[in-house]
Amino acid sequence: MPLSSRRAFVSPDGPRPTTMASALPRCTSVRLRALAAVVLLLMSVRAVRSSQGDKEPVYRDCVKQCVRTNCTGARLRGFESAQPQYMALTGWTCRDDCRYQCMWTTVGLYQAEGYRVPQFHGKWPFARFLCFEEPASALASLLNGLACLLMLLRYRSTVPRQSPMYHTINAFSLVSLNAWFWSTVFHTRDTYLTEKMDYFCATAVILYSIYLCCVRTLGLRRPGVSSMVGVLLILAFTSHVSYLTFVSFDYGYNMAANTTIGMVNLLWWLCWCWHNRRTLPYWWKCGLVVVLLHGLALLELLDFPPLLWILDAHAVWHLSTIPVHFLFYSFLIDDSLYLLNTEKMGVKVE
Repeated sequence: MPLSSRRAFVSPDGPRPTTMASALPRCTSVRLRALAAVVLLLMSVRAVRSSQGDKEPVYRDCVKQCVRTNCTGARLRGFESAQPQYMALTGWTCRDDCRYQCMWTTVGLYQAEGYRVPQFHGKWPFARFLCFEEPASALASLLNGLACLLMLLRYRSTVPRQSPMYHTINAFSLVSLNAWFWSTVFHTRDTYLTEKMDYFCATAVILYSIYLCCVRTLGLRRPGVSSMVGVLLILAFTSHVSYLTFVSFDYGYNMAANTTIGMVNLLWWLCWCWHNRRTLPYWWKCGLVVVLLHGLALLELLDFPPLLWILDAHAVWHLSTIPVHFLFYSFLIDDSLYLLNTEKMGVKVE
């Protein structure tokens, strides 16, 4: 690669990072500094991921020079005093700012020589907005969470608590809200902790969706079966998290595991939809939701450099799932009311 022999640090044509130690020092409260220290302690360790961009000598030399020049002594104190509080609270350090600047230096060199934009540390280069590393994905995750919350409130206001699926659906909604919260946090600030929480909570949603399907298809007539399946799913989740945490954080294994349980979830719900297509007029909502969710996930395969350094395939995927929440909860409301009415009439639930 021609860049491997380059040593000159030039400014890229992309977004410009903030200049180190250039702003006037300002006062910060002791309380905020203490809180920032706690956050930094939890978020300081990064997952080790290597990509073409961060392997470039020009990038590595740039980071070393920047850290040596700006991240020690008076320069470091100047950086910390000039750094906005929201940046400090979200764990941005002097070294992180060097990596951000040098990333754009390397991107500029690639573009100048006509090469494709490289990835850095397992991800595309994104233009930072305030403290948000991936602004579009963070916003999309937040909007998904708000859509989920809005429909959960509508569900609670529409469906009586006596409905057989009421508490199971509420629990599923809370698991989903937690997942979208951590997705927002992860896309705001990618660290060792936030990455794991994003991945683990996403897995939890898929597993709980399987449990939700089990309760709806089997558990209402055979509660013992759904309880046994629930225990097995908890054990599977515990094993999955333990392996990724204590053995190896294997991205390939994580993808394969989530694809497998996702297919189980897809096929089980589709079988239920097919079985009830003649008796439940709203069955198509459920079928369309599961097909959309799994089909839209294929957008991840596009994997293109971010448009305007903000919008990539992952952000497009998250944005596309926002309307699905409304259709899914419409199905849950219809089905919960149906179950309540059939229970009152003493009709056998299918």
